[in-house]
Amino acid sequence: MPLLLWILAFTALGGALSALAASLFLVVPENKRAQVLPHLVSFATGALLGAALLGLLPHAVQEAGVENVHTIGLTLLFGILVFFLLEKFVLWRHCHVEMCEGHEEHHGHDHGHVTDKHRDAASARLILFGDAFHNVLDGVLIAAAFMTDVHLGIVTALAVIVHEIPQEVGDLAILLHGGMSRGRALSLNLVTSLTSVLGGVIAYFALDSAQRFLPYALALAASSFLYIAVADLIPGLHRRVDPGSGAKQITLIAAGVVLIYCTHAGMH
Repeated sequence: MPLLLWILAFTALGGALSALAASLFLVVPENKRAQVLPHLVSFATGALLGAALLGLLPHAVQEAGVENVHTIGLTLLFGILVFFLLEKFVLWRHCHVEMCEGHEEHHGHDHGHVTDKHRDAASARLILFGDAFHNVLDGVLIAAAFMTDVHLGIVTALAVIVHEIPQEVGDLAILLHGGMSRGRALSLNLVTSLTSVLGGVIAYFALDSAQRFLPYALALAASSFLYIAVADLIPGLHRRVDPGSGAKQITLIAAGVVLIYCTHAGMH
């Protein structure tokens, strides 16, 4: 199958599956949802760490050559700082819980109700922009991985899908909380999820004419996965400190790593 078709298929599949899984997840009763979501986040953490450290970075070093390993390291560091800044300016938005803390605080006050509604509506619009931007970048990362190796592309797409599900659940909750109807929220969430296809197409034509930059694109992909796992997901896991929760988190993180390792090893 032509490389572009691989990229189109997996970017579209990733966007559609994550949005569909999130919409199905909202059908689950709220109390069950609250129980399952932390486990899904733990598994996604392991999948992201595995994809970054066992797949993307080794291929980046291999493609660049050992003599350029320090440049790959600098690219990784640069990527982490860039994603930190993007998140600071609310362009890279992840919300892995049903309601952001700012929203929860508003419900404890009767005064300023109109202002709260306006803030919730603004958050809903902002999350659409942030999610679209984020998914375009995901498409770029998937395309860069496929252009290096089809097996690596599949593993990268799998990691993206796994970590997108809890994010999409959070995004849907914010859209609904902002006053959108369920149908409109689901439709807009699906549209923004499919912007990953646009990112994949852009990367295919841009990187195809600049193959020497491909290893550094892989390093940036790894930095995004590491940043999401370490800066976004793991702090949320630390909110539960009882020994039982810690054991479950470690088990599920390990399961995510093992899934990526077995998938990557089995395809070579």
